[in-house]
Amino acid sequence: MMTSPGVALGDSYRIHPTFLFRWEASQNAHVLLYPEGIVKLNRTGGDILSLCDGSASVNEIIDELGKRYDAERDVIAKSVIQFLEVSHAKGWIHVAS
Repeated sequence: MMTSPGVALGDSYRIHPTFLFRWEASQNAHVLLYPEGIVKLNRTGGDILSLCDGSASVNEIIDELGKRYDAERDVIAKSVIQFLEVSHAKGWIHVAS
């Protein structure tokens, strides 16, 4: 199974409290709002962050998105891990305690 030094498959993530994650009808997309601005997410990014509620592990997120997109686990796993690495580096998410 694919792994990453920054993202452990057993970890659960939450959106950092300085960000507000929500659907914006005017943008027709999920967004992350923060004091300095807004990040408009594509559909996949919105789907991943919607599962970052602290209860689902990375493995569970991969499994759920595999079902939603009817895609092979390895393909989904690579994309999810890459997105979580970037999101963590940008401070959008943190490991849930």
